[in-house]
Amino acid sequence: MKASDARAMTVDQLDDEVLKLKKEQFNLRFQRATGQLENTSRVRVVRRDIARILTIARQKRAGDEPKLAAAPVKPKQAKTEDSQPARAKPKATAKRRAPVKSRSKPNPKSRAKAKKSKK
Repeated sequence: MKASDARAMTVDQLDDEVLKLKKEQFNLRFQRATGQLENTSRVRVVRRDIARILTIARQKRAGDEPKLAAAPVKPKQAKTEDSQPARAKPKATAKRRAPVKSRSKPNPKSRAKAKKSKK
């Protein structure tokens, strides 16, 4: 169901539609549990339809229904020969750093173990 269809309904009709969708959701849950559900995407669609209808019903009860008005379209500016497009500034290149050398000293005990294992 589209939001525009739901907005055309009254609050009572929306409540009836939610009840019908909740019953369908219940049946879909049982079909999924028993392995009989073929159209698995229907679960998601029904869940979202319920949420959409509940949102619209809440808006209607509160009187916060959004007004659907067309946004004003800005006219395009005509290009003239005198106006030149602004050039993009070149990106700053990052300076490469020298690789960081390890500052830790080697462990003398690990060297001794390595020598013993080679023998």
